[in-house]
Amino acid sequence: MPRSVALVTLGCARNEVDSEELAARLATAGWRLTDDADTADAVMVNTCGFVEAAKRDSIDTLLNAADDGRPVVAVGCLAERYGETLAKELPEIAVLGFDDYAAISERLDDVVAGRPLVPHTPRDRRTMLPITPTQRPAEVGDLGIPGHAGGPRTVLRRRLTADPVAPLKLASGCDRRCAFCAIPSFRGAFVSRPPDDIVNEAHWLADHGARELFLVSENSTSYGKDLGNLRLLEELLPRLAAVPGIARVRVSYLQPAELRPSLVDALCRGGGVAAYFDLSFQHASESVLRRMRRFGSTERFLDLLETIRAAAPAAGVRSNVIVGFPGETEADVDELERFLTGARLDAIGVFGYSDEDGTEAADLPGKIDPAAVADRVGRITSLAEELTAQRAEERVGEVAEVLIESAADGIVEGRAAHQAPEVDGSVTLRSAEAVTVGDLVPCRVIESAGVDLVAEPA
Repeated sequence: MPRSVALVTLGCARNEVDSEELAARLATAGWRLTDDADTADAVMVNTCGFVEAAKRDSIDTLLNAADDGRPVVAVGCLAERYGETLAKELPEIAVLGFDDYAAISERLDDVVAGRPLVPHTPRDRRTMLPITPTQRPAEVGDLGIPGHAGGPRTVLRRRLTADPVAPLKLASGCDRRCAFCAIPSFRGAFVSRPPDDIVNEAHWLADHGARELFLVSENSTSYGKDLGNLRLLEELLPRLAAVPGIARVRVSYLQPAELRPSLVDALCRGGGVAAYFDLSFQHASESVLRRMRRFGSTERFLDLLETIRAAAPAAGVRSNVIVGFPGETEADVDELERFLTGARLDAIGVFGYSDEDGTEAADLPGKIDPAAVADRVGRITSLAEELTAQRAEERVGEVAEVLIESAADGIVEGRAAHQAPEVDGSVTLRSAEAVTVGDLVPCRVIESAGVDLVAEPA
């Protein structure tokens, strides 16, 4: 019997793509993939290292997997960011970095055989990867960038679910220097995938059951800049929407300061592209945004939303905000409330600030007491829940195209164009007995419950 490995994925959709690359590499080398960690010969955990809660979840998952003595391997962001420290504090766990992915089967062979590994040594990946067209080589496959494997003729990926929505990676890394964010240090500089590679993978995903492509990166508005064409995303979207079998294309992770008019137009004109804007506002107070090394204000952000809705009145908009950033005042929180009240967002994620190793914000003065941060999180969360519920109620009466994601035991659920997977609520369909998973069904919204909607086929 072939050796078996259970692959556990934590964190964001970008990690899901990376796990499917790892799965393809392992399966090609003869490993049998299993969902049953209790019977697997080894467990591989694709960790998240973004914020403190995600780090704790990753470590807990690793420890739980190692409880019965089975070989456990940590890969992903936590392993890349804290390699040697993680290996020292958890000696029962093997720790591999991004550069190990190309030889992941051989590394796993060593782990199962009990051969010692040299734990991954973290490096600042911003200094390793090309960031301009003149620096960038024609091929980036040798740079150890997860999710970029393959090429215009090959796809190195194995789907781990049968979901009709599939994440598709546009790029990796980020060139922005937000004061609170450590991602560029362990994900590296921004590197776009060539458009032909992405289109080829879109065809492969469609052939393997995907109906919606969920385009992911650390900053999708930067796509193409390292290839010498900052409007490459606008050119790519209609190509992806034209792939046979693909019903909808959705873009995630947009930077408000980089959202150019041509991209707004491309996202609002339809043709299989969802009018969906995942905008990383983070705050609305100008003084807080400046300390965050970001740009914008309440008025600028509201003007941007007005432009979007003038082009597509039913456009979906979601965002995340951080409260409790060093130096944030009560007046700053009031300003954030003013913005959120006027923004009519469909979904809002609220996070309390905490120091991240190696970031500028970790050394800023004006730290706010954790209890005060928690109070502000509660205050903004309550407001966000009220506002997003109101926005959902405004959608009652709209006709929306709903992609069916599950249909079992008489319950049919899916997502409209303004709802991304897992984070933005869902639509429950009534009187929809004839539909199947993967169908794109025109529906009329008849009720709302929080951010969730109830609809019936139109």
